Amino acid sequence: MSVHKTVIVTGASQGIGAGLVKTFLDKGWNVVGTSRNISETGLFDRAGRLELISGDVADPETAERVATAAVAQFGTIDALVNNAGVFFTKPFLEYTIDDFHRLSATNVEGFIHFTKHAVRQMLRQNSGGSIVTITSSLTDHPIAGVTASLPMITKGGLNAITKSLALEFAKDNIRVNALSPGVVDTPLHANNARDFLGSLSPMGTVTAVQEIVDGVVYLTESSNITGEVLHVDNGAHLGKW
Repeated sequence: MSVHKTVIVTGASQGIGAGLVKTFLDKGWNVVGTSRNISETGLFDRAGRLELISGDVADPETAERVATAAVAQFGTIDALVNNAGVFFTKPFLEYTIDDFHRLSATNVEGFIHFTKHAVRQMLRQNSGGSIVTITSSLTDHPIAGVTASLPMITKGGLNAITKSLALEFAKDNIRVNALSPGVVDTPLHANNARDFLGSLSPMGTVTAVQEIVDGVVYLTESSNITGEVLHVDNGAHLGKW
């Protein structure tokens, strides 16, 4: 069994997920990263402490394969970062029920599959653990013109279950937190004007990926924080600006 702790990162092939993989490896963690086609990527140095598994997080079998591989390769699951997510905007009346199913399958069902496997393993180990989920500041503070109603059903639900699970597993020392970004400098926004992106927070800035990564690592390693929704959003959750 490895002396290093092991973290699972979903949506690990680009943006925040790729940043999490690299930072956790730099900090000495074993990392199991998953996304649809991650086993084909050349993005990471295939060090001995990194396992990459391709799969759709919406498929329950993916979570099972990832959890099994983590324990087989490294002996433990000590942390999970539910980073994989789907986000797209439409006027409410133009969203379809198929859109909702797509959002729910990845954002909610994926969370459920991976979190169940992680918690079960953490309970077997009897050594606590950490779960951090990426949500969105739009759940707290909708922005006029950013019509994200259906994605926010799913992201708001993740904030709610974070608090419920934090209480349910507090006595097992399994901490459950969320990190709530605003606009992050990821490939998702590659085609958006910077002036527009800057207008979406009172500080007028776009968050670097590493700022989100650092927030996740902080929550993962902070032994006294649970049930927290940490906003790393340049003040976007505060109100009108």
